[in-house]
Amino acid sequence: MSLTRRVSTSLPQVIGFANRSFKSLRFPGQSLDSSSSPVLTHGIHVFQCPDAVGIVAKLSDCIASKGGNILGADVFVPENKRVFYSRSQFIFDPVKWPREQMDEDFNNLSKMFNAMRSVVRVPDQDPKYKIAVLASKQDHCLVDLLHGWQDGRLPVDITCVISNHDRGSNTHVIRFLERHGIPYHYLRTTKENKREGDILELVPNTDFLVLARYMQSLQILSGNFLRSYGKDVINIHHGLLPSFKGGNPSRQIVLAGF
Repeated sequence: MSLTRRVSTSLPQVIGFANRSFKSLRFPGQSLDSSSSPVLTHGIHVFQCPDAVGIVAKLSDCIASKGGNILGADVFVPENKRVFYSRSQFIFDPVKWPREQMDEDFNNLSKMFNAMRSVVRVPDQDPKYKIAVLASKQDHCLVDLLHGWQDGRLPVDITCVISNHDRGSNTHVIRFLERHGIPYHYLRTTKENKREGDILELVPNTDFLVLARYMQSLQILSGNFLRSYGKDVINIHHGLLPSFKGGNPSRQIVLAGF
């Protein structure tokens, strides 16, 4: 399914701030005197609703009316499907826009557009999500995720790593996990037994799962597993879906004549 992306002229703040430090950002009309500058906090808002005219303008106004400033926004609407999706990153002064008021403001916006999904997160204030990571033999997706977590770019608590590959005790991944007190569970899987019951027993208190190149070959999770888990599962996939599924997506592209 192709996607129609929109870049709104009502979002002048989107361009030019992504690589700047929060400390260097000022609101319009603000003094250069750092002693009077507010402590700015980072927020993220995800929105899904029936497509309609004026959604981007209202989202922008909701943030700007409280003194917030949008750092980046991604908006798209699938062709032939009247559904609007957006993800906005913004900074704000928590004194001027308290967390409870923010929830109320975005909730009012949800009611206005009959939203199916509206999630706002303030990583510095909200509890961290608890996640488990499922990984196969190849390390690169898992290692990138672990280093992102170590650097503070991923505001989550990793409860454990589960894998169908028995990594040696002297490997980079195992040494990293041991240093940070993250359990590693090896579950030998076969085509007939994917150990889904064992996986569910290891992840009862997680908010969602992350599949770091786990869903390949024999590791496709079943519908029964997804229904039993009942929460979100994020798949870090190297393929170019939906046209080039599975392994070797680059080779598939070449063979397809692109």
